[in-house]
Amino acid sequence: MSTSTPPVRIAAGALCAALALTLPACAQQEEGAGEPVRLETNGPEVISDADGSGVEVSRRLFGSSEAVVVASPSRQDQLRAAAIASSLGAPMLVRSDATAQAVDAEIARLGAERVVEVPGDDEAVAKTEPVASPSPEGDVAAVAVLAPARPVELVLPPMLATAQTSLAAAATARSAGAEVEVLDAPDPRSSAQSMRTVSEQDTIALGAQWGGAQRYSTLVDLADNGELPGGGGLVFPGRRMVALYGHPFAPELGMMGEQDPQAAAQTAKDYAQRYQQLEEQPVIPAFEIIVTVASNSPGDDGDYSNEAPVEAVVPWIDAITAAGGYAVLDLQPGQGDFLAQAKLYEELLKRPNVGLALDAEWKLNPGEQPLSRVGSARAEEINVVADWLAELTRANNLPQKAFVLHQFQVGMFPDRENIRTDHPELSYVLHADGHGSAEQKFDTWNVLREGLSPSFFMAWKNFIDEDQPTFTPERTYTEVQPRPWFVSYQ
Repeated sequence: MSTSTPPVRIAAGALCAALALTLPACAQQEEGAGEPVRLETNGPEVISDADGSGVEVSRRLFGSSEAVVVASPSRQDQLRAAAIASSLGAPMLVRSDATAQAVDAEIARLGAERVVEVPGDDEAVAKTEPVASPSPEGDVAAVAVLAPARPVELVLPPMLATAQTSLAAAATARSAGAEVEVLDAPDPRSSAQSMRTVSEQDTIALGAQWGGAQRYSTLVDLADNGELPGGGGLVFPGRRMVALYGHPFAPELGMMGEQDPQAAAQTAKDYAQRYQQLEEQPVIPAFEIIVTVASNSPGDDGDYSNEAPVEAVVPWIDAITAAGGYAVLDLQPGQGDFLAQAKLYEELLKRPNVGLALDAEWKLNPGEQPLSRVGSARAEEINVVADWLAELTRANNLPQKAFVLHQFQVGMFPDRENIRTDHPELSYVLHADGHGSAEQKFDTWNVLREGLSPSFFMAWKNFIDEDQPTFTPERTYTEVQPRPWFVSYQ
């Protein structure tokens, strides 16, 4: 974090004396009279505010303040306190048993002559309505648009927040005059706007959910790597996908093989448009292309998997790209190796809208016969592929890639808890691809979600022939909870 002295609420011309700067520095300020004075920053910064009290934000942005607003932990009290803080141009703090000492120390540091307690008998409490917000998830966004009555006499950098940012942090930043941009995820790649924001100047992220300055700085660097179809640089959130699943040359493996690339891309667009009517975020078309197909014969290389030539896959990726969509390359390795097969398609994976899927159902151990059991893969096998794919993404300055794991039985990933999800270059997706009756599919969905890392986004498959019946888009998006980010049709 920057070590600059915090701003105080005084005129810019008197700033040097008030901040106890050296004489040469004061002379420089006088020569630059009329130039805006900026809060000193030193690269991307995170104010963690881990206790939710707002003390850290107040300390960073206010050198002193005539007033301070202190709320109880109650949501309504905090919403009212945020409105009062905005009207007074004052920091907002939250006092609880755990934060009382820090809050009292901050009030003393600010030299506040007026402490507005909420609830309390200050006249501002009675005459100020709480910030209007329909749900807790929207509270920070509602606070972020408050108009600051008396911003500090400094130009502040833009600040990024999420719904997990404390109301005290958001309200204090806004009272100081900072622009607060609320994102769907603690990642500056969440939107095209936030990507531009962090690329053009230093920024401050509010909240422990950003993971610290080092991680935030890494994410800021990744925000320069371009956008994905639908906008922004994250696979999810920010968009949902509806895909056709299959092999281009095998109609029995899915809808893709039943038509040429352009017709399949149009079918995917048609499906996506049906889902778009039910969703506020962009819904983009996608292909999940089986590029290595498990086989009942060993083949020339003896791995019981047939690898499609790269040049045969290109027209399909070109078609879905022209349709504004995304492609996922699916591996069914047989007795082969996930990593070795992924490397066969390295040139395709260097495209910004191409991700990777690992299908453990078709992963066999040496000596096992095809279809003798449902396949499985250990976490170590998954992690080495993730390491390679993340490095490929980073080295080629690519936006985040989808990294999809197919599962419909617990035993397919016997040590799933050891699968790492720590690469910001990858979006981890668990694809629940069981088929059958609605009850069977929901049972599979619920079992697979048990103990699942929150870093995974859930995906759902609709089978045209095997499901009883095939779910409609309406049923898929209303009955499957949480709503799947990726829906495929086979």
